[in-house]
Amino acid sequence: MLAKRRQFAEEFGILFERMGVQPMAGRIWAWLLTASPPHQSAGDIAEALSCSRSSVSAMTEVLMQIGLVERVAIPGERTRLYRVAPGGFSGALRMKMRITSEIRRMAERGLELLEGEPPEVRRSLEEYRDCARFFEREFPALVEKWDRERKAT
Repeated sequence: MLAKRRQFAEEFGILFERMGVQPMAGRIWAWLLTASPPHQSAGDIAEALSCSRSSVSAMTEVLMQIGLVERVAIPGERTRLYRVAPGGFSGALRMKMRITSEIRRMAERGLELLEGEPPEVRRSLEEYRDCARFFEREFPALVEKWDRERKAT
């Protein structure tokens, strides 16, 4: 079972790398998704994934910023413990939507700079702006629907 969990973590690392995130962050998240107990110390994670504690520390910070992992306090436990954040995935999607809104605003600024330019010069920025507007309008309802569905189960 341990070997299968490590392989799962490796595959998540590759997936994260394809998304432009450090592979170790993906490995750590996958490990925590399958961890028993669900809260793990940096030392536990480092040992399980054969990596350094400093790497675990740096990547858990990244995962906490994304909203996928949280630090846990357990009475009597002095070490920092980490676990998958409840609702973390939809929180990470919300963060991506904030970035999408920033992309739309940047596209609008770029279009102001290109005012009066031919349509072929403006086309790419218009497409980015329009796509971002679409997701700003449609995506929040999907996340809310997911949250309601999840709470109902």
